[in-house]
Amino acid sequence: MNGIDSSDSKGDNAEEKNSEGASQRVQILQSSRNEGVGDKEDEPPGEIVIIDVNATELDLNFSRIRELTAAELEKLNCLQHLYLRWNLIKKIENLQTLVTLRELELYGNQITAIEGLESLVNLEILDLSFNRIREIVGLEKLPKLEKLFLSTNKISKIENLNHLSKLKLLELGNNKIRTIENLEGLEELESLFLGKNRITKIDNISSLKNLRQLSIQCNRITKIENLNDLFDLEELYLSENGIVVIEGLEDNLKLNTIDLAVNKIEKIGNLSHLVELTEFWINNNNISGWKSLDELTSNKKLATVYLEGNPIAKDPNYRRKIKLTVPWIKQIDATMT
Repeated sequence: MNGIDSSDSKGDNAEEKNSEGASQRVQILQSSRNEGVGDKEDEPPGEIVIIDVNATELDLNFSRIRELTAAELEKLNCLQHLYLRWNLIKKIENLQTLVTLRELELYGNQITAIEGLESLVNLEILDLSFNRIREIVGLEKLPKLEKLFLSTNKISKIENLNHLSKLKLLELGNNKIRTIENLEGLEELESLFLGKNRITKIDNISSLKNLRQLSIQCNRITKIENLNDLFDLEELYLSENGIVVIEGLEDNLKLNTIDLAVNKIEKIGNLSHLVELTEFWINNNNISGWKSLDELTSNKKLATVYLEGNPIAKDPNYRRKIKLTVPWIKQIDATMT
């Protein structure tokens, strides 16, 4: 229901494409069957042997690869997609000949630094989630980058991104970030994911004029503020914070989805002007009065509302009263009406 994970929404397209087998021909030599990515001494690492130098896609997920060796990678002339999820790689290296590469996935490895990407001038998608990276560096030579995934690392500061003028998606969830900063220059950014950090204030995002998705779930935010310049914002995810009042949305007239679940809100308010609102999640708050629902009578496109976990949900006529107040509603909590 509530919650948004950009990595899941991107999908495991590498695994799906692997089933087709048409765009890659690669042999992975292993002495034992691959049953997961452990680092046991008695299990030898995978080795890569390139069979088709004209392959445009290589899926090497779950292959126990420990290092990127130049000898085989240099054979590839047309590679555009390289998938290396859940391996044992500790360093990004030997990619300098892969100038045609458009997508690189190194999700779930043991990488500690962003490096070795200088030659990938055509790269559009980079996924370094679930590694051990502490700093955002090494992206200076990636002018075409559109999607950057850095979730679940050890990053404490947003920095060195201003030159990525074509970036449309930035995923920094589950890190150690305390302040939203240094996002100037990202004028094309449409999706920003900052869930599961240590952020205390919504700030420094007024330059993101094209932002459509903003997720700052599971942080330490107590107030909805500084969204007044985000005129194109369509989806706002602020669940699992310390928000007390619904406010600060006067200029966000395109909002269709609002997630305020698991906060400290006692009253539904300041939403009547949001005529595009279709999804409203406010479960597990402190709403106790039925009069609060009158605010939703102006939201004629509202299709889904989550109110479970609030004091009003204990009323035996809970669903009936919601339906009477908002008769056009199609879904209450997880159940269709």
